[in-house]
Amino acid sequence: MNFEDKLKELGVTIPVVPPAAGSFIPATKVGSLIYCSGQGPFRDGKQVYIGQVGDEIDSDQAYDAARISVINLLAEVCSITGSINKIKRIVQVRGFVNSTQDFHDQPKVINGASDFLLEVFGEAGKHVRCAFGTSNLPENIPVEIEMIVEVDS
Repeated sequence: MNFEDKLKELGVTIPVVPPAAGSFIPATKVGSLIYCSGQGPFRDGKQVYIGQVGDEIDSDQAYDAARISVINLLAEVCSITGSINKIKRIVQVRGFVNSTQDFHDQPKVINGASDFLLEVFGEAGKHVRCAFGTSNLPENIPVEIEMIVEVDS
């Protein structure tokens, strides 16, 4: 399957990798695995959503924030491979949700990333995952996601 064609069908373009917000690199390849640093919901260099889920941000917005974040992670992969067609499978997704103390649907929020990966990669998009709630994230973004993918060597 051509994953880039699937993205075009969905009307999604892989963006330029957002700049790192600290002293680290966006992604690194070790063997056939690419480890991606955390990404948030940035588009065209700007935060799309700001605030805590359960307060300023609702569940639907947070779900979309997770989707945007994982698209940025695909940009990190492409910065190393040149194409998402080199992805063999998505291995792991770790999602962090900046949420109020009484918000308990973090897994539903991170489904925004997981559902997108399954839509694009099909069977190769099935992955292990965890979804964490936290009281704060950098720059008050609602979602941050990390990912590990296996690629053709």
